[in-house]
Amino acid sequence: MKAVRSMILVSNDPESIVRGSEKIFTAFQQELQHYGLTDEVSLSMVGDLGYSFASPLVLIYPEAVVYGPINPTDVPFIVEEHLYKGRIVEEKRAPAHELSGRVAWLSARKGTLPAENRVVLKNVGIIDPDSIDDYIAHDGYQALGIAVQKTPDEVISIIKESGLQGRGGAGFPTGVKWGYVNKTYGDKKYVVCNADESEPGTFKDRVVLEGDPHAIIEAMLIAAYAVGADEGYIYIRGEYQLAIDRVETAIKQAKEYGFLGEKIFDSKLNFKLHVHAGAGAYICGEETALIESIEGKRGEPRSRPPYPTTNGLWGKPTLVNNVETLANIPAIIRNGAEWYRALGTPSSPGTKVYTVLGNVNVTGLIEVPMGITLREVVSIYAKGMKSGSFKLAQTGGSSGSIIPASLQDTPMDFESFKKAGVSLGSGALLICNDEVCIVDLAKVLLNFFRVESCGKCTPCRIGTKRAYDLLTDISQGKGKLEDLEELLTLNKEMLELSNCGLGQTAGVPLRDMLNYFRAEVEAHIRLGVCPTGVCPMHAS
Repeated sequence: MKAVRSMILVSNDPESIVRGSEKIFTAFQQELQHYGLTDEVSLSMVGDLGYSFASPLVLIYPEAVVYGPINPTDVPFIVEEHLYKGRIVEEKRAPAHELSGRVAWLSARKGTLPAENRVVLKNVGIIDPDSIDDYIAHDGYQALGIAVQKTPDEVISIIKESGLQGRGGAGFPTGVKWGYVNKTYGDKKYVVCNADESEPGTFKDRVVLEGDPHAIIEAMLIAAYAVGADEGYIYIRGEYQLAIDRVETAIKQAKEYGFLGEKIFDSKLNFKLHVHAGAGAYICGEETALIESIEGKRGEPRSRPPYPTTNGLWGKPTLVNNVETLANIPAIIRNGAEWYRALGTPSSPGTKVYTVLGNVNVTGLIEVPMGITLREVVSIYAKGMKSGSFKLAQTGGSSGSIIPASLQDTPMDFESFKKAGVSLGSGALLICNDEVCIVDLAKVLLNFFRVESCGKCTPCRIGTKRAYDLLTDISQGKGKLEDLEELLTLNKEMLELSNCGLGQTAGVPLRDMLNYFRAEVEAHIRLGVCPTGVCPMHAS
């Protein structure tokens, strides 16, 4: 890679593309050529730099200046002033309040924010996702080369020692799962990447696939070597067309470079990889429903046991990991288990990617060490509440917990949240102010579960509908106090009797609502009043 004095990065996520990022890229090419700067300045299109009303974004290094929103007519002036004359174009800089947490990370190099610890998002927004050469220049496929020089047991031991836990929400030890598949006899084994990402408000997996697809391919190759698999699938939700396109491009490039195929790195590793587009069913985020979908069947969860580790895709031992979990693997293999354990907390090592949404000044993705608190997320990275005061955070999309203000200083790691009686979920943080009604929020969540239930098991099919109906009555001033006890019973029955995680977590909003906000719920019933004025109270 040749040395340059400046580097231009143009955002190329779906939002930026719609707003003309490709025309902006072409305009930069023309202007750099006009000024004779093509040998001095590198120009790349990169993945998602963080959703923002300031997109398309343009980043220029080494100054770490963020320009946005940009249109093609702005490019000649930026090139002349910034790159030719050395003067920053202040009037075109992106307003700080419109930048996401991820863009703010880039500016943190200038001391504006506490820097994030980037492992999963290390290359996102930095490299060209359509260039395997760019990935290789940023340590790409180095971990694979290290892994195949070790035994599969040694690779698994590193993952176990790192303490990596599944980032899909369950937090199951990744190395232990790999060990199960490794020790299971099978003439055929599979590795599956769960990129369905169907939780509302979560888009971290999409960002990784769009911005750093080779990292997932490399991780799946390492996993395949460790467990003895020779074939894999990346299951991507069908709405993520750009992610699908970039992953397919990356697979083609990996084949051309010899990273996919037979005797990879002159080892015994043979691996072929497919992309499978999902049809939009929320339930297919559950690993056995996802497997059914790949097999061409209706996406319904299987009864367990047996588990996918012994009886998965087409009845063969199958390893299923989600995108964020896999994205940690190359860095762990390159840097070692001790390095990874130095991040986060002793019980929950590493980092976590959060999607920050809601009533805050700054939204977007952040990657921070495990153990950060909600108060720190809101005050440091989200730059405070947009209006009102912090009331609650809903974690993990629909299947997460409702976290009240009293728990905002609880470290966000698996162990601390478990002790507090809540779950971390997939990492979507919906931050709500005091204008949000807890009954209305719970009703929205239960309606989602009601609609998305596959209907296979009675507790989920009937329980979600019944809970939604009761919440609707309460929101309209028609509820009764005994309804609250029925809601708790429904939560217990869905948790204990549902066939899969959807039904088991569907009642969590009911539990948290009554644990932390019972007085607000009872006001709807006893007084016929919604304290926030959100619910249409019209009981006669």
